[in-house]
Amino acid sequence: MSANRPAAVVVLAAGEGTRMKSATPKVLHEICGRSLVGHVLAAAGELQPENLVVVVGHAREQVNAHLAEVAPAVRTAVQEQQNGTGHAVRMALEELGGAVDGTVVVVCGDTPLLTAETLQALSATHSSDGNAVTVLTAQVPDATGYGRIVRDGASGAVTAIVEHKDATEAQRAIGEINSGVFAFDGRLLADALGKVRTDNSQGEEYLTDVLGILREAGHRVGASVAGDHREIAGINNRVQLAQARRSLNERLLTRAMLAGVTVVDPASTWVDVTVDFGRDVVVHPGTQLLGVTWLADGCEVGPNSRLTDTRVGEGARVDNAVSVGAEVGPGASVGPFAYLRPGTRLGVRAKVGTYVETKNASIGEGSKVPHLSYVGDATIGEYTNIGAASVFVNYDGEEKHHTTVGSHCKTGSDNMFVAPVTVGDGAYTAAGSVITKDVPPGSLAVARGQQRNIEGWVARKRPGSAAAKAAEAASREPGGEG
Repeated sequence: MSANRPAAVVVLAAGEGTRMKSATPKVLHEICGRSLVGHVLAAAGELQPENLVVVVGHAREQVNAHLAEVAPAVRTAVQEQQNGTGHAVRMALEELGGAVDGTVVVVCGDTPLLTAETLQALSATHSSDGNAVTVLTAQVPDATGYGRIVRDGASGAVTAIVEHKDATEAQRAIGEINSGVFAFDGRLLADALGKVRTDNSQGEEYLTDVLGILREAGHRVGASVAGDHREIAGINNRVQLAQARRSLNERLLTRAMLAGVTVVDPASTWVDVTVDFGRDVVVHPGTQLLGVTWLADGCEVGPNSRLTDTRVGEGARVDNAVSVGAEVGPGASVGPFAYLRPGTRLGVRAKVGTYVETKNASIGEGSKVPHLSYVGDATIGEYTNIGAASVFVNYDGEEKHHTTVGSHCKTGSDNMFVAPVTVGDGAYTAAGSVITKDVPPGSLAVARGQQRNIEGWVARKRPGSAAAKAAEAASREPGGEG
């Protein structure tokens, strides 16, 4: 276990986020498959802190419900009134029973780009430099509006954090800014929080005031610089949400490409953090890979496909398709314009073709559903071909029923399989049949009305129509009936 393991990580997630203009609490907005606070918790969790505390306040019932789902081991502290960041941290320490021995890392719940590596570097710097508090900072291209980090020229210690509006021209030229993320000595933090005043324009307890209190007491304030300034970006509105999503998506795709994935057009490809790849995968433009999705070695997905919680086997091909909760076997083929719904399982080299929808269906090795069909609540054996325009009629208005089609079967076009029904191995069904009874192995099932031609019907019933004239002309042609 790391020697820099914090005693606690405190995540500040009590704010309302009014600039999001949303009924959803800010920290619950999602990018790349996780909520904003979920991303922060994932990064913080990699530090293996002894305690992980989320401070909740606004809409805490919603936030607590989300935390119970994604991080049930997390502790929560309630900030009834949003009286500032210092007050929020004080509530967290009260939840932990007061002063904490060891390092306390404080992060914001709206910084989804923050990485575990950066937090580990912050904790390591804090420990190695013997600081009372260590500020996570970043060098940014444009520091307008941010608090500037003023350092001692000789020691490099932080002597002040000056807000933009209060900064001199020389200080405004500084490109290093405060991120709002800190590592504290737990005992000193608890003592200093008791000395924070509220005589400011907001009447709030500011966590940044702790830095001045500790510095005046003779303690060292240091800094750890983030490698990428985008990591510290907080989300306050939908524009920043989109920018963070783009940055995180770029990071995820870069990681995938460096690991051996071909992403033809990263600008139009979107992935969640829970997506994983084998080698030599090809992802074509306009593809979204969401949820717990896995693409095995050598498979090809896209263009214009959306896969959610889907496993794609080695060498499989998915083209212009939507898949949710499905499994595509090695060498299988999907699409174009197919929809795999939850419970779909395609065997090795199976095929689901154009305008085919499946749900809760197991399609065996080498079997094909080539086009214009619906297969629901069904099991299809190996090397069977389902004819075009087939429908597995699984719902009777009250309950769903199952259809089984065996191996090496050939079913005709425009078939209806009215469940529950079984078609035995090696059986055939005739085109246009409505199969309501089991078909024994090796049989041919024909279930359709006999064709009857009523000659002269058009001339009698539609005299003078275009159809009647065409029929009359045809009858006068050589070989015609006239």
